Amino acid sequence: MIQPGPILSKINSPADLKSLTPEQLHALCEELRMFIIDQVSVYGGHFGASLGVVELTVALHAVFNTPYDQLIWDVGHQAYGHKILTGRRDDFHTNRVYKGLSGFPKRAESEYDAFGVGHSSTSISAALGMAVAAEYKKEKDRHCIAVIGDGALTAGMAFEAMNHAGVTNSNLLIVLNDNCMAIDPNVGALKDYLVDITTSSTYNKFRDEVWKMLGRFGDLGSNAQAFASKIEGGLKAAMLKHSNLFESLNLRYFGPVDGHDVDHLVHIFNDLKNIPGPKLLHVITTKGKGYALAEKDQVKWHSPGKFDKITGEIKSKVYDKPQPPKYQDVFGHTIVELARKNPKIMGITPAMPSGSSLNIMMEAMPDRAMDVGIAEQHAVTFSAGLATQGLIPFCNIYSSFMQRAYDQVIHDVCLQNLNVVFCLDRAGIAGADGPTHHGAFDIPYFRCIPNLVVSAPMNEQELRNLMYTAQQDNMGPFSIRYPRGQGVMPEWETPFELIPVGKGRLVSEGEEVAILSIGHIGNYVTEALQLLQTADLSPAHYDMRFVKPLDEELLHQVFKKFKKIITLEDGTIVGGFGSAILEFMADHGYAAKVIRLGIPDQFIEHGEQIQLHKECGFDPEGIAKAVQSLVSVVLK
Repeated sequence: MIQPGPILSKINSPADLKSLTPEQLHALCEELRMFIIDQVSVYGGHFGASLGVVELTVALHAVFNTPYDQLIWDVGHQAYGHKILTGRRDDFHTNRVYKGLSGFPKRAESEYDAFGVGHSSTSISAALGMAVAAEYKKEKDRHCIAVIGDGALTAGMAFEAMNHAGVTNSNLLIVLNDNCMAIDPNVGALKDYLVDITTSSTYNKFRDEVWKMLGRFGDLGSNAQAFASKIEGGLKAAMLKHSNLFESLNLRYFGPVDGHDVDHLVHIFNDLKNIPGPKLLHVITTKGKGYALAEKDQVKWHSPGKFDKITGEIKSKVYDKPQPPKYQDVFGHTIVELARKNPKIMGITPAMPSGSSLNIMMEAMPDRAMDVGIAEQHAVTFSAGLATQGLIPFCNIYSSFMQRAYDQVIHDVCLQNLNVVFCLDRAGIAGADGPTHHGAFDIPYFRCIPNLVVSAPMNEQELRNLMYTAQQDNMGPFSIRYPRGQGVMPEWETPFELIPVGKGRLVSEGEEVAILSIGHIGNYVTEALQLLQTADLSPAHYDMRFVKPLDEELLHQVFKKFKKIITLEDGTIVGGFGSAILEFMADHGYAAKVIRLGIPDQFIEHGEQIQLHKECGFDPEGIAKAVQSLVSVVLK
C-alpha cells in the first residue's frame, strides 16, 4: 500500500486541518498532490482534474465546517483530494475497483459527499436547493458551496440555477474553477468571456475592493452599506462596456484569484463566510498542476490509466496478438470516410470529441464537425436545425448523457421526422465509471418513440454498415448504440453494405433453443456455445440488429420453430429488447418459454465490464446456464 506523507498520514477528517499552520498547509498540499500521483500511477483513474484543485480542496476543508457545511463537486473528476482528506485515504487504492470506492462523490459512501454526481452541471442547482432548505430551517450558520468548472458552466442547467440563485437570499457560494478545460479544451463564447474577465484587471480589481468594503464594513451600520452600494452603482455605470455576466444575474462576483495559492484562498474563504447571499468566486487553476506531462497534454492525462510516474510512460495492456479497433475509433474513421462521399454529413458532439473519436473528423474536416460544449439538449436541437436544411447530422452522445436530451429527441427530431443519426457511445455496462455512466436505459427510452429506428451492431463492420444505411435519403431519425471499446474484428474495413431497416440475420443454426441477441453482447453467444458443446447442446443464434422496427418475418420463423427462447441485451430488461420480443409473442398469439438476460432492475456499481456482465448473469457462463435450464424445462 502507498504510504502518505507525515502530515497527510495524520489527516483523518477535515477537522484535523483546522490546527495546521500556513506552512503545514503548504506541505500538506505537496503531500496530497504526490499521494494522488502515486495512487493513480499504480491503480489508474482520473488524474489531471484532481491535481488542479489540490490547494482549493485543502482551503475549502480548512475553512468550512464540512460535512455540516455542504460541499458539492460538479461532475466529481476532481474530487480525489476531497475523498482522501475525508477519511478514505487508507481505502483509496480501491478507487474505481469492483466493490471499492466510487470514482465520483457518492452519498451512500460518505457523509462528506453531500451530493452524488457523475454528469456535469448539477452542482449549483443542488447547492441552491440545500441553501434554500437551510434558510427555511433557520440554519443561518450553514454554508453551501458548489465547485463547478468552466466546462460544466457551459450547460444550460448551470445558467438556470444561477438565474434562480440571483433572486434568493440564500447562503450560496459558487466556486468557478476556471482552467479552460473539461475533458477536452473548452469551446464557445463563454470561454472567450472568461478570458476577457480574467484580463480586465481595472474592472475586477475595483470590483473586488467594493465587495471587500461590503464585507468588512457591514457591521458599521446602514450608512456604510449604502455608501458602498453607491460606489457599486457608479462602477456599473462607468464600466458598462465591461459589465459582468455574474453581477447581471445578481451574484456577487469576486476574483479572479490564483487557485494554487492556498494562503490566499484560506483568507478569501474566511472573508466570504461573512458576506451573506449568493456569491461567486472565480478561481484560476491549471489542470494537471504539479505533474509536468499532465500540464502539457491535459486531454491525454485526464484519465491515462496506469503509468510510470518517473518517465510518464502509460502502461498499456499487453496482448498476445493485435487487438481489433475500439467501436468509437471505427465510428471516427467511418464518418470521415462517409463524409468524403456525402457532402451532407455533419458531425456533432457535446464536449466529447476525443472520447467519441469525432476529433478525427474535426481534424480532417473542421468546418463539418463541431463540439458544442457540455450541452446535450442544444446538440440535439442544433442537429435538428441542420437536418431541416437537408444536411445529415451524426449526433454522437454517450448513452447515459443522451438521457438529458430526451425531450429534444422526441419533440425536435422524431415528431418532425428529421434525419438525425444518434450514435450512442458507451451503451450498456460502461465499466469503472459506474452507475452514472452505464448506458442501461437507451433501448427502452428510445424504442417507445414513433419514427425512430433503434439499432445496434454486433461487430465493427455492422457499425460501418449501419452508419452507411442511416445516411441514405429519407431515413428519418436513426439511432445506433454500441459499447465502450470492445471491438471483435481484426479485419473490418471492407466495402459498405446497405442493411435493410428492420432486418436481422441468422448467425448459427441450432436446435431446441433460440438465442435472440441485440448488439455487441451477441458475441458472448459464441463463447457460450463452446461451453455447451460438452453437454451436446447447440442452440440457434439470431443477431436481430434492430429493436425497432423488429424483423417480424424472422420472428415468425423463430416462434414457429422454437418454444424455448433466450433474449440477450446489454441494457435493462425492464422495457428493453426482451420486452419487445414478449410483446411480439403476445400480439401474435405464440406460446413459448422465454428467459430474458440483461441488466436487472437496479443500478449497477462500478467494475470491469466482464465482471459486471457476470454479476448480471449474461456473461458466456450465464448464457450457457440459461440454455441448460431451458432444455430441462418440460413444456405442457
